[in-house]
Amino acid sequence: MAGNTITRADLTDAVYRALGISRNDSAAFVERILEEVAARLEDGETVKISSFGTFSVRDKKLRMGRNPKTGEEVPIAPRRVVTFRASHVLKDKINAAHKGKEAAE
Repeated sequence: MAGNTITRADLTDAVYRALGISRNDSAAFVERILEEVAARLEDGETVKISSFGTFSVRDKKLRMGRNPKTGEEVPIAPRRVVTFRASHVLKDKINAAHKGKEAAE
């Protein structure tokens, strides 16, 4: 799957195949999970998914940037950004899969 992007439709299909529930129920299930994660992040909470990772919101301060074309200094407004930190379990799985691919080459 290198280079591909997983979409909501892909997640819905995976839930459909794994649980055997209808496609509409699978779509609603995926949508509800994503809505819940987004709502918690909007409230500034941290979302931890065991064996996967942690999503959190970080506040960035006002800072000065530079327009690369003109060199002019431009203020970059304060904002909130979502960060993700992978769990050790996920990192280990990714690294094991990568080592397996390297050995096969």
